[in-house]
Amino acid sequence: MNLVDRLKEKQESALIELMHQYGDYLVRTAYLLLKDHQTAEEAVQDTFVIAFEKVKQLDDPEKLKAWLTSIVMNCCRSRMRKWSWKNIFLTYDNEQVHEDASILTPEDELLELVWNQNLSDAIHLLDYKYREVITLFYFNEMKISEIAQFTKEKENTIKSRLKRARENLKDILMKGEEFLEESGRAIKKTTR
Repeated sequence: MNLVDRLKEKQESALIELMHQYGDYLVRTAYLLLKDHQTAEEAVQDTFVIAFEKVKQLDDPEKLKAWLTSIVMNCCRSRMRKWSWKNIFLTYDNEQVHEDASILTPEDELLELVWNQNLSDAIHLLDYKYREVITLFYFNEMKISEIAQFTKEKENTIKSRLKRARENLKDILMKGEEFLEESGRAIKKTTR
């Protein structure tokens, strides 16, 4: 019996398997969209609850990952719309997901860490609609047609947003670390 069928029968072991299989992927996606690790984890928890409750709506078991991605995106959007999200200071968590870096020299590992942090900070400076397309295209490796379907936008709109997002990211990264630090402090002050 496959995972989706077991979920439809409300087996708790299937939910646990689902969480192990897709948890990291969904947290990474939510974190890039929400800019806060704890809030991202909450969105993913909500995603699993919704998925477990509404799994009977999933017609094609092959599209489970896409369906979960759609749910987590909606949970992130919902959180972004809330008044408290925009007006309460959220702590920034610098935790990162690390791959096996045993083959890197310490210098290379440090440079990679700095680059990843700068890229993450730069993505977080983008407007939500740009963060969303960058995250889905580059980090979740979705096609433009899939992103258009998830966001309910036209493909040309997605292409345009990707182009603008890339340009904005390039500008931010070219300005360097000092700009990222100043922008980060300015954002934190405005959210207090």
